[in-house]
Amino acid sequence: MYAIIKDGGRQYKVEEGQELALDYREAKPGDKLELGSVLAVGAGGDLKFGAPLVDGASVAAEVIGTTQGPKIVVQKLRRRKNSRRKTGHRKMFTKVKIGKITA
Repeated sequence: MYAIIKDGGRQYKVEEGQELALDYREAKPGDKLELGSVLAVGAGGDLKFGAPLVDGASVAAEVIGTTQGPKIVVQKLRRRKNSRRKTGHRKMFTKVKIGKITA
């Protein structure tokens, strides 16, 4: 069974037992999350769409921990001014393991 969920402005196709990196949230490892924005639920060839959400459907997830994404390098240069600035950024993610999908 799989589901298409919406979280943080993005859509994810998730299956039971899958590990997924969501936007960072204040949660400790072992905490339970309930992802209620389910757009579609499918099992085999049967697919059920919501309008816009599937009624009574939810996805349970368990927090594994936090992680960081790849480093983004930002360089600013003003030509002919001998002015350069180089900074970096790594976005934080919350890693979760998808549990039970209820429809």
